[in-house]
Amino acid sequence: MRVRSRAVVATGVVVAVIAVVGIWLVVRQAGGQLRLPLSLTSRTCTVQADGQVRLDADQMANAATIAAIGVQRKMPERAVVVALATAYQESGLRNLPDGDRDSLGLFQQRPSQGWGTEAQIADPRYATRKFYAALKRVRGWEKMRVTDAAQKVQRSAFPEAYQKWADESEVLTRALLGEATGAVACTVGATPVMRGAAAAAALTRGLSLDWGLPEAASPAELTGLAVPADDRRDGWRYAHWLVSHASDHGVKRVRFAGLEWTAKAGTWSRVGDAPANDGEVLAEVFADA
Repeated sequence: MRVRSRAVVATGVVVAVIAVVGIWLVVRQAGGQLRLPLSLTSRTCTVQADGQVRLDADQMANAATIAAIGVQRKMPERAVVVALATAYQESGLRNLPDGDRDSLGLFQQRPSQGWGTEAQIADPRYATRKFYAALKRVRGWEKMRVTDAAQKVQRSAFPEAYQKWADESEVLTRALLGEATGAVACTVGATPVMRGAAAAAALTRGLSLDWGLPEAASPAELTGLAVPADDRRDGWRYAHWLVSHASDHGVKRVRFAGLEWTAKAGTWSRVGDAPANDGEVLAEVFADA
């Protein structure tokens, strides 16, 4: 009986493994991504803007870059929603090194289909610019459903799949385009990827590449950056972008319009009696260890 029980247990384990592998293959074939629960990572982001979305640090950084490049290319808000929904479906908002056939990157673009070289597509900014350029060529995309506009660009075997990400993408778009106050809040791990001058330089370069901004100045009261903002909407765009990239760029603190986000708390709070400065966003990076 004991031998028989062991055999039954072993058979059950094998069946379970086969089932998990089967599910993974189906999900990959459908263009989706299996995601670990966010509770398994200490670096998570919550986005609140007439709805709530939770992402991990990598997903949040990619989403912020997609939104920023949309603004830089003067694409309407609807285009950012379509781009985010497409990246959600194709890669789970991750810059994947591979995919179906020769697909790779955020949008699973294929070198063999003229999207660029592997190295180019592996650059999230390049991939995003190519997506927007292709979307812009689609006649009447502005009046299409999200999934129909995305399908005109992607030509997926699952043309309806993009629509299920429309609501999440609209929440992200509202927050990342500055239509909500203190809408992006991320927790950051105890060990930042970057510190000091390297972190400040990376932030400056990222702001330039994503938003087309000139180099930011170093404010006297913080070790980091001061980003000029023409109005509150621009200010919250940059503030949310900085928080979105906090984990990969060593951001310790972001301050705008009398509110402050800190890596330690992971939330936005009012800054005591300090005057609310709507003219610039301040960012502090972790000092060198």
